[in-house]
Amino acid sequence: MKRVLGSICLGTLVGACTLAPTYHVPTPPEVPAQFRAVGEWKTAEPMVMLEQHAWWHYFNDARLNQLEERLGNSNQDLKAGVARLNAAQAGARVARSALFPTVSATPAVTRYGISDNSPNYAPTRARINNDLLLTGNAAYEIDFFGRLQSGATVAKRQAQGSAADLATLELSLHAELATDYFLLRSLDSIQEVLDHTVGELEIALRLTHNLVEGGAVAITDQQRIEGELNVIKAQATENKAVRIQTEHAIAVLVGAIPATFSLPAATETVSIEIPVIDAGLPSDLLERRPDVAAAERRVAAANAAIGVARAAYFPIFNLNALAGYESTQRGNWTTAPSQLWAIGPTAALTLFQGGRHRAQSQQAHAAYDEQVATYRSTVLHAFQETEDHLSALELLGEEHQSQTLALRAAEGGLDQALRRYHGGIATYLEVVSSEAAVLSARLAATQLEARRLIVTVGLIKALGGGWKVPKQSSTDQVHR
Repeated sequence: MKRVLGSICLGTLVGACTLAPTYHVPTPPEVPAQFRAVGEWKTAEPMVMLEQHAWWHYFNDARLNQLEERLGNSNQDLKAGVARLNAAQAGARVARSALFPTVSATPAVTRYGISDNSPNYAPTRARINNDLLLTGNAAYEIDFFGRLQSGATVAKRQAQGSAADLATLELSLHAELATDYFLLRSLDSIQEVLDHTVGELEIALRLTHNLVEGGAVAITDQQRIEGELNVIKAQATENKAVRIQTEHAIAVLVGAIPATFSLPAATETVSIEIPVIDAGLPSDLLERRPDVAAAERRVAAANAAIGVARAAYFPIFNLNALAGYESTQRGNWTTAPSQLWAIGPTAALTLFQGGRHRAQSQQAHAAYDEQVATYRSTVLHAFQETEDHLSALELLGEEHQSQTLALRAAEGGLDQALRRYHGGIATYLEVVSSEAAVLSARLAATQLEARRLIVTVGLIKALGGGWKVPKQSSTDQVHR
C-alpha cells in the first residue's frame, strides 16, 4: 500500500509539469504615451478618476441611481450572464476533478442456478448458489505529461474569461440604461420647449386673426403662423412617440413590463451635472476594460490547450485498485478468508490514428493564433472607442460654447422684437420669427446637452467603468 501511495504522489508531482508553452501575455499594438484627444477644456475643473463600479453616481441623479440599482437586481440578460458564468465555473471544477482518483463501491448480491450441461457443472456442486460481493474500486490517471492539468487550466481560464464577459455585459447594460435615461430627460426638456412655443404661437394666431378681420394685416401672415404652429405640433407629437419608445426600452432594461412601467415627465427643464472624466494613461486602458481581460484569458486558455494536444502523443497511465469481500454465505461474507484484492497499472498508447494527433496539434496552434489576433483587435478597438469619445467631448465642449452664444443672441433678438412691437414700429410677425429662432436655438442647446451626457457615458464605458482586472491565481501570475 505504501508503494501505491508513493506512485500516486509521484504521478501528482510529475503531472504538475505540463507540455503547454510558457504563457506570456501577447504583445499589444504600440501603446501611445497619452491619448491624442486630451484638450485644455478638461483642466478647467477637477477631474474624476473612475474608481468605483457604480460610476453612474458621478451624475448626481437620484432617479438614475434607483434605476441602475434596479437593473442590477432585475435585468434578465444580466441574470442569463450570471448563469453562464456559473456554468463555466462549474465546468472548471468538473475538469479539475479529473486530477483526483475516482473511488467507488460496488455491493452485489446474486443468486444463480447452474445448468446440468454447463462445463462448470459438477455432481458435487450445488446447482443453486449465492454470490455475495462487496468491493471498493479506485482508479487514478497518473498525469505524467500534464494532459489533465492542461485541460483543467483551459477550463479555469475560460471561466475567468466568462467572468470578464459578465463584467462587460453588466457595463454595457448600465451604460445603455444611462444613455436611454438621459435621452428621456432630453425629450422631456424638448417637450417643454415645444409646448411653450405652441402656446405662444396659438396666442399669436388669435391676435393675427383679429388683425386680419380688421384689415390691418394680410391673411398670408395668418397662414404663415398657422403653418409654423402645425409644424411645431407635429414635432411635439413625434417627440412624445420617441419618449414612449425610450420609456419602454428602460422598462425592459430594469426587468419591468412596459405596460406597467412609467417615468413621470420632468416638471421643469432638467439640468444634470456632467462629470469630467480623467482618461488616465493609455497603458492603463488594458487593465480597465473587461473585454480586453476576457480576450487575454482566452489567449491563455488557447495556450493551455496546446499542452493538451501535445500530451496526446504520449501514453496514458492508469493505476487501478480493487479490494473487498466475496462469499457464497452471508455468515462468512466479511471474514478474512473472503477477502479479495487486485492492483496494477495500465498504459495505453495510440500506435496509428491517421494523423489525428498532428491535426489536433495544428488546430490548437491555429486557435491560439486566432485568440492572439482577437486580443490585439480588441485592444485596438478599445483605443479607438476611447479616442472617439475624448475627441467628441472636446468638440462638443467647443460647440456648447458656440451654441450658448447663439441662444443668447436669439433671446436678445426676441427681446428687441418685443420692444419694437410694443413701440408700434414692428408687426407681431417679427416677434413670431424671433420666437422661432429662439425655439431652434433652445432645441439645439437641449439636444447638445443630451449628446454631451451620452458621450460622457460612452467614455466611461470605453474606459471600463471603474472595473479593474481581478488578481489571478499564483500559477497564472508565474506564467504571466
